[in-house]
Amino acid sequence: MKNLQLNNKWVLVTGASSGLGQEMARQLAHVHKANLIIAARRADKLNELKAELEQTAGVQVKVIVADLSIPEAADLLVAESIAEGNLYAAILNAGVTYFGRHTELEWDKFDSILKTNVIGVVRMTNALVKYFDKPGRQGGLMLVSSMAGFFPVPYQAAYSATKAFTTAFGNALHNELTNPDFSITVFAPGGIATEMTHGAEFEALQGWLMPVKQAAKEAIHALVTRKYNYVPGFFNRVGNVFMNFLPGKFIGSKMSKVYLRSLNKAQQGK
Repeated sequence: MKNLQLNNKWVLVTGASSGLGQEMARQLAHVHKANLIIAARRADKLNELKAELEQTAGVQVKVIVADLSIPEAADLLVAESIAEGNLYAAILNAGVTYFGRHTELEWDKFDSILKTNVIGVVRMTNALVKYFDKPGRQGGLMLVSSMAGFFPVPYQAAYSATKAFTTAFGNALHNELTNPDFSITVFAPGGIATEMTHGAEFEALQGWLMPVKQAAKEAIHALVTRKYNYVPGFFNRVGNVFMNFLPGKFIGSKMSKVYLRSLNKAQQGK
């Protein structure tokens, strides 16, 4: 299967108003000269990014404001993205987390996590696969998961569960495809230094977080080279292999201590 060629092609990026999504959009525009459809909830951030990229990278950018915790908004986003029949690739990056004791997670917050990380992703993926999985249509789809989907993270139980779903869903669907020119990639980073991990509860974990520029570069590489599963960062990849030989309970216990220490430190500082 040939690598994707993004130059002058249209690429959809969700969650593009900040963090990994925003940085991927910048690199797609500047390095790969891709035209972009950028989506998120914050119109002001998206319009700022559009103006920046059109001026500095000389690409075309379309803005779609969408709250992807609303299923109908996810449907509409894809419908608008494929309306002209020229969408070449899509990166489903939008996601939300919760760091704290699961018993303290309010139901409406959990419901929002589930709708954004799972239901929205599935609805968009369903529509995109129907669009791409046809003879002669080239393209790629990347689902942004997490290493937390491989090794469940205490105090991020709901987030870990949604990312485990994303990984399993993407990998399984990859093997149902009939079009040899279309691929589904699952990108599974560890922690990334973004707005989502900027809160006080993550302060003690900052040394573990990957710079967002590196994560974005490796994400685009995974998309372009049509990886099946891709974990960015050499040490993350080594750790991912090594941890498969350790008991899950042992890994969970060690991670629990690290995350609880960070959580307690943040609560003491309030």
